[in-house]
Amino acid sequence: MKILMVAIPNHHFFQWVNQLENSGFKVYWFDIKDGGDKVSRISWVNQIKGWKLKYNFPFRQTLKKKAPVISKWIANYNEKSLDAVFEKLLLDIKPDVVHCFEMKLGGLPILKIMDKYPNQKLMYSSWGSDIYFHKEIGIQQDQFESFLQRTDFLITDCHRDYEIAKQNGFKNTFLGVYIGNGGLSIKENDIQPIEERNTIIIKGYEDGVGKAIEVIKAIELLPLDELKNFEFIVYSTDLRLKEYINNSVYFSFLKVKIFIRGQFIANSDLLQIMGKSIIHIANSISDGLPTSGVEAMGMGAFPIQSNPGKVSEEVITHGKNGYLIENPFDVCKISTLIKDAIDNFELRAAAQTYNVEYVNKNFNREYLQKQIIELYQTVYLKNK
Repeated sequence: MKILMVAIPNHHFFQWVNQLENSGFKVYWFDIKDGGDKVSRISWVNQIKGWKLKYNFPFRQTLKKKAPVISKWIANYNEKSLDAVFEKLLLDIKPDVVHCFEMKLGGLPILKIMDKYPNQKLMYSSWGSDIYFHKEIGIQQDQFESFLQRTDFLITDCHRDYEIAKQNGFKNTFLGVYIGNGGLSIKENDIQPIEERNTIIIKGYEDGVGKAIEVIKAIELLPLDELKNFEFIVYSTDLRLKEYINNSVYFSFLKVKIFIRGQFIANSDLLQIMGKSIIHIANSISDGLPTSGVEAMGMGAFPIQSNPGKVSEEVITHGKNGYLIENPFDVCKISTLIKDAIDNFELRAAAQTYNVEYVNKNFNREYLQKQIIELYQTVYLKNK
């Protein structure tokens, strides 16, 4: 079986594709952004990179920074057509299925060519906001419906998005709900006992969808003396949030470590941090299944998670194994949830036991690998 995958360079995508390494499938990856060198962690994949430029002339990046107008003018002549490159790939590879990840960046750019070849099977994995929040992130309704109607096989990361897809024209084969990275690999030795945890970890997205500043403001409402023994770790932090924390008098009295968004931090290292954290806080106005939240649950950190479109309640029952933020802008309520979680040792202890077992049962990477391979086998058989 030949699979042509279309995706941006992304940690979750790399984790997903590595589930297929020993499957016997021939896997190609069309890096639709054509960014950077080949990726060593998926070295077994046929990586289609370096396709965009006709000529990679010297000082191109310098010209882009110092003379952007001239650089853009040159790019109009020097960049190849995505349509032409992708169409040639289809004709040369003759894949059994094209599998795209995320609609706006991975799916819509190839839709014109996929429409040209209606017998070519298209598989689509939805991520994050691209179904639930499609209008707000710039996907027009007619594009949205056209893409869903063209999709032959659909995978979503939550039940909510499958329902939305059906309401907007998807009528073909639904392959199921799968976490976007293909499952979690958790080392039990990294899960610290609850009494030894002293870290509060926060997802630092502040990008219009992510609302981490509200979390920081909520923490600033708490008595400072009650937090001085904790270490705060803020990861995937946007610059606006970093500046806010650095300028906060309140946080100047606390131990804070910030990892900037885009700064590489190995997933195993992040899981270790989660494994010593008492709570994990993530707040946004849109998301799919919160992968980082599930990872934190699996490492025993009590989740305080926003619930856009009621997606987080698919894995979190409020007051049992976590707290749900129903209004991502309600700083006072978020503050109350954080204080309650810190103070309620018994709840956190019970949640840790439940969540570690729940995540291991439902999102275990080794368990999911067989199912994911079978998905592609199902697609292959339907083509025959």
